[in-house]
Amino acid sequence: MIVLDGSNLTIENLVRIARYNEKVELHPDALKRIKKCRNVLEKKIKAKEIMYGVNTGIGEFSEVILSDEQIKEFQKYLIYNHSAGIGEPAPIEYVRGAMAARINVHAHGQSACRPEITLTLVEMLNKGVTPYVCQKGSVGACGDLAPMAQIALVLLGEGKAYYKGKLLDGREAMEKAGIPIPGLHARDGLAVINGSNLLTAMSAIFLYDARNWLKQAEIAAAMSLEALKANMKPYTVKLHEARGFKGAIKSAENINKLIEGGDLKAGKIKTRVQDAYSLRSTPQVIGAARDALEYAWSQVEIELNGVGDNPVFFPDEDLQLSGANFQGTPVSLPMDMVGAAITMVCVMSERRLNRLNNPALSEGLPPFLTKGAGMFSGLMLSQYTADMLIVEQRILSTPASMQSIPAAADQEDFVSMGMNTAIKNLQILDNAYGILGIEFMAAAQALDFRKYKLGKGVAKAREVIRRYVAHLEEDRPLYIDHDKMKELVRSGEILREVEKEVGVLN
Repeated sequence: MIVLDGSNLTIENLVRIARYNEKVELHPDALKRIKKCRNVLEKKIKAKEIMYGVNTGIGEFSEVILSDEQIKEFQKYLIYNHSAGIGEPAPIEYVRGAMAARINVHAHGQSACRPEITLTLVEMLNKGVTPYVCQKGSVGACGDLAPMAQIALVLLGEGKAYYKGKLLDGREAMEKAGIPIPGLHARDGLAVINGSNLLTAMSAIFLYDARNWLKQAEIAAAMSLEALKANMKPYTVKLHEARGFKGAIKSAENINKLIEGGDLKAGKIKTRVQDAYSLRSTPQVIGAARDALEYAWSQVEIELNGVGDNPVFFPDEDLQLSGANFQGTPVSLPMDMVGAAITMVCVMSERRLNRLNNPALSEGLPPFLTKGAGMFSGLMLSQYTADMLIVEQRILSTPASMQSIPAAADQEDFVSMGMNTAIKNLQILDNAYGILGIEFMAAAQALDFRKYKLGKGVAKAREVIRRYVAHLEEDRPLYIDHDKMKELVRSGEILREVEKEVGVLN
């Protein structure tokens, strides 16, 4: 059980909720704060105090004052007109992550919704009711309005939701799960939708997976380094400590750990005085990606535990402030950087793949890693596939956070486009699984031709690969091997097995 109190939601815990269906509980103090804030709002409504999104319209209509009768219906129409997404549904884990993130915003007691709204979201998570949400439609400012509105539709007993593997009408899903439909009163609808919670949840899940991917990138690099008889002096940790970048230090430590116990590490293999950059600057490159990821990790966790809403209420001061705490830029900007970082590491992976294949650069390995050169082409075409995936990554690595298009009659004239960042990052990572899988496959093939003793981590990685993909003795359709390797990298099995052998990597 994960307790949501507004302040302690980690990325790891969000993944446990979103992906592994861990149950959640609202902290009792959070419930008190929510009730206190709602009481303040009710008094302000009775006093006819003007409040954005409560008794006014929204966006360009924020200067329109609503009558008492309109206030009652406004939240429903707000959700209707904001349920304006398009296309394929977001995966269930992304929507569950967004719901958990929104509950954590409410836990601060500064959103002024009724406690029934937050508690219903808790019940939906715990009983497995997940709203159907179109993934595309948010511009990442005023929150993820379109997708979050589809979550709110289910709170009205409308829309659609998944329950026990089936897509049902929202009301039916709630009834089957035994969850009362709370409806939406004054302020409730806006308090559900007015934050960048879906793009933040998607970014959190991406970061969790990308961190494990970077460790696997180091394993693949270690395999290629051993196969290419790399000079390992550039991996001396002292060298990286002299410069001071934490990511590079960790990366060098990991790669040394992976080749420990092998002849290359022991200095028994003749190496070049100085290798090409793709063989000697891996710690600097993967380390830079690690540092970018750690910065983005910290920013996403701030957002997960912050008050992303508008207006924001301060019950103790009897105050509400309208602003832009829904703006997704603090997440989209660092996440754009991480997407580019993953692409950068993939480019280096492909350069090592090239050296494994190229007889002029491979330190005596057979051309294209096949003994039947001419009759057979070996892994020649695997490089083509990796290259295609990298070009797609490069296109997707164009930052979205600078792509604002004004909306709402220029009332919302700068938006984060953070949903575009989140979506493209997930595509970049999907390609990265394939690119790294191909390097793993090529490195394993190359190591089969080497007769010296391999490092413990490298030997274990090759062993795991050989459970899924056999040595390429003669040509066969490679797409089957590529797909197997992509899913193997996605699964993290290589990482888990290697860490059992050498200890947990940084």
